[in-house]
Amino acid sequence: MTISVGNKLPTAELFTIGEAGPAQVSLGDKLAGRKVVIFGLPGAYTGTCSTAHVPSFMRTKEAFAAKGVDEIICVSVNDPFVMKAWGEATGATEAGLTFLGDSMAAFTKAIGMDFTAPPAGLVDRSKRYAMLVDDGTVTVLNVEENPGVCETSAGEALLEQIA
Repeated sequence: MTISVGNKLPTAELFTIGEAGPAQVSLGDKLAGRKVVIFGLPGAYTGTCSTAHVPSFMRTKEAFAAKGVDEIICVSVNDPFVMKAWGEATGATEAGLTFLGDSMAAFTKAIGMDFTAPPAGLVDRSKRYAMLVDDGTVTVLNVEENPGVCETSAGEALLEQIA
């Protein structure tokens, strides 16, 4: 099943690096009673992800906050060590974005946003998307047709759709 506007996001355990090392993060806890942007992308340190998608949310973070968004979360099918290093390398962590790893692609598959492209070496990766989630329910969802493009899933495009 592919997630759509009006659907509740499934429960999921994602990963981060905490003070004591890898730690699970309950997505349900992060979403409860909050307005959150989640954007997913094919992989850390990849071209469009690093040069377009992440920077678009860094540029728009304050404008999202002004519209009542509590947190912006980047989800990728990577381990939490890679996500931590990538967040620091891009400046996104310092800018206030949250990077969470979906190491086994469980969340990505549960929402129908997975794809595989063996010729590019990509197996069980995430499509490029951005969504606004209000108390666990998807209210806006933008999915790119091509994972190498960041237009409808960019921070600016999602921001324009929020009242």
